[in-house]
Amino acid sequence: MPGVLRVGLVGHGFMGRMHSLAWQTVGRAVELPLVPELTAIAGRNAEAVERAARAWGWRSATDDWRSLIERDDIDVIDITTPGALHAEIALAALAAGKHVLCEKPLANTLEQARAMTAAARDAAARGVQSMVGFNYRRTPALALARDLVAQGRIGEIRHVRAVYLQDWINDPEFPLVWRLRREEAGSGALGDLGAHIVDLAYFLTGRRITGLSALTRTFVEERPLATSASGLSGAAGNERGRVTVDDAAVFFADCEGGAIATFEATRFAPGRKNAMRIEVNGSNGSVAFDFEAMNELLFYDATGDSAGAGFTRILATEPQHPYLDAWWPPGHGLGYDHTFVNQKRDLVEAIAAGKPPTPSFAEGLYVQSVLAAVEDSARNKSGWTAVPTGSTEEGTR
Repeated sequence: MPGVLRVGLVGHGFMGRMHSLAWQTVGRAVELPLVPELTAIAGRNAEAVERAARAWGWRSATDDWRSLIERDDIDVIDITTPGALHAEIALAALAAGKHVLCEKPLANTLEQARAMTAAARDAAARGVQSMVGFNYRRTPALALARDLVAQGRIGEIRHVRAVYLQDWINDPEFPLVWRLRREEAGSGALGDLGAHIVDLAYFLTGRRITGLSALTRTFVEERPLATSASGLSGAAGNERGRVTVDDAAVFFADCEGGAIATFEATRFAPGRKNAMRIEVNGSNGSVAFDFEAMNELLFYDATGDSAGAGFTRILATEPQHPYLDAWWPPGHGLGYDHTFVNQKRDLVEAIAAGKPPTPSFAEGLYVQSVLAAVEDSARNKSGWTAVPTGSTEEGTR
């Protein structure tokens, strides 16, 4: 009989719900070496977290996250809070010998990310594992794109082109929720969306950004204060407050190996709900992906006869495609939630095998270093800014 992996979840908002559903599902979708147990959930509001525990199958609930770390019957701490709490919770959990899954971006500041990475490195020496929650890596079509690039199918990498477009705060009267406050979120579209495409550019190519020039903008500087918030929605009150994060960020970058890259992240693109798009161009072809068509990958082979050349649409639902051994027959597509289930699968298998899961905290620190360089460049009139590398470790692609 497989053993049990006892999970403590911190946070019960949008991401808390998604992680709860993933923990419920993963042990039913695939045979695992350890069976996840939804042991306890923590949140700031005692009444709300009790409701969440009942709705999502957690055995107990508390309004004190520290109590989860003190418990002997919890093996892994899953952090889904706003970024302001990531560092404190992760550091305490690692020191207590708990495995850690931390939502992205890793922290609110580069200093916090460095401290978390150092703690994760020390914990790993004691057999304690840690991982950053970049869930889009677990999209089968993107994992397939990574395999094609690694196999050399597109040749020498020359361009990376990535955008992440949403529109949920385009209305200037949308309330001032926590994602629009620097003290809780760390940054705006840059950290919320840009972190994902920076990570994916590295995941697909294995090339890190070495320097960049950036521009950020806050289009709506004042909003009504929120009287309530849930997920990406909220109710507005009569009082108003200042927006303290960016609404959009754009930058171009130099990458290891000579490739050049462009990135755009905005929550002001009307009609774009979750358009995370990335394209990699090489000397022998290209791969292109759009999350709004998440089961599809476009692949162009430039080595064949040009008379009949064109992008091939690959429906990434075949049993041999990444992660599809756990899911449905060909043509029966997956959804957003499946990326989190696949993430939990990889984490559980890594913990059971005693192997470091990916993306590591070191890879999360790399992304944080890029975000910090973007903000530095934007503050300095888009001046060219090197990405600090001294404290990062090589991650495993």
